[in-house]
Amino acid sequence: MADQSWRQQPLKMSDEIIEYTSLRIHEHARQHNLAHVRIILHGGEPLLVGRATLTQIVTRLRAAMPRTAVCSISLQTNGVLLAKSLPLLNELNVQVGVSLDGAAADHNRHRKYRNGNGSHFAVASSLSALSSQTYNHLFRGLLCVIDINSDPLSTYSYLAHFDAPAMDFLLPHRSWADPPHGSGANNETPYADWLIPIFDLWYSQEPQQTRIRIFEAIMDLLLGGQPQVEGLGLGPLRTLVIETDGRIEQSDFLKSAYKGAGFTGLRIQDGALDAALYSPSIAQHQVGTLALSSTCRLCPLHQVCGGGQFAHRYRPGLGFSNPSVYCADLSRLIRYISARIGTDIAKLRRGH
Repeated sequence: MADQSWRQQPLKMSDEIIEYTSLRIHEHARQHNLAHVRIILHGGEPLLVGRATLTQIVTRLRAAMPRTAVCSISLQTNGVLLAKSLPLLNELNVQVGVSLDGAAADHNRHRKYRNGNGSHFAVASSLSALSSQTYNHLFRGLLCVIDINSDPLSTYSYLAHFDAPAMDFLLPHRSWADPPHGSGANNETPYADWLIPIFDLWYSQEPQQTRIRIFEAIMDLLLGGQPQVEGLGLGPLRTLVIETDGRIEQSDFLKSAYKGAGFTGLRIQDGALDAALYSPSIAQHQVGTLALSSTCRLCPLHQVCGGGQFAHRYRPGLGFSNPSVYCADLSRLIRYISARIGTDIAKLRRGH
């Protein structure tokens, strides 16, 4: 991504940073009487910290929670080291999300070892173990980055055979500084065109095999629900990132825009998490419609798309006050889903 600051970060959190992180989350949960705190161990690759450090992090975070708050801990992994880590994750009760971009040829185009070999075999082996009766209670879902060069229905069918309880399809992290091929110009919609056949198949399945977050989120918003997925709807920011050196930042998605895009100037060592609310970059997330470009505010879909993922709006010289580089794709997908569920709602009404 445009921001390569991870290269200067410690490879893992020190004992001191783990302690401060636990303390600040405890303070925040207690001050706001939170009933539920969700913590995601992310990367890089979080399983690289090893058994001892992973146990220390999870144990310390749980021990620091107020008795009134439920602490859910999950881990997002590339799956390469997962199979041998499952007994420990089961012992620690850590849920697992796995990144998988499709069958071998599609996955291996992008996810390679340093020697150039693809990682698909190791990931698929890990997923077979995770979806087994012994460990499937830990399985949180699959994450697939869309590659429009792959076949959408074949990709969905392959992912579905792992019996994931949920899956999500992510638009590649691009912006107007580095637009995705085929989007952002001439109203072409290759990403919507890729997703729509999957939606049609998934929506018509009875019973549905799995949840697909992007489709569920759009349907919920169209029907007047609240935003649940970052990058759709106009809900406030709900997530902070704590880097391995203790820096508090915004979503990693912003690293695709420019160096320092997620910077807040705060450190976990310095004080309460609430201080992040006063960071100008975070405040911009919290004001809903006011943060959108004039083009977006005039669009009838802005309550649903929310202007798109914040990072995808970036344009050099103009910042984030722009429509998403995937604007045409989002518009086509939302309108298609709206028409499909609108037809079904009309049928139900006639039936009554």
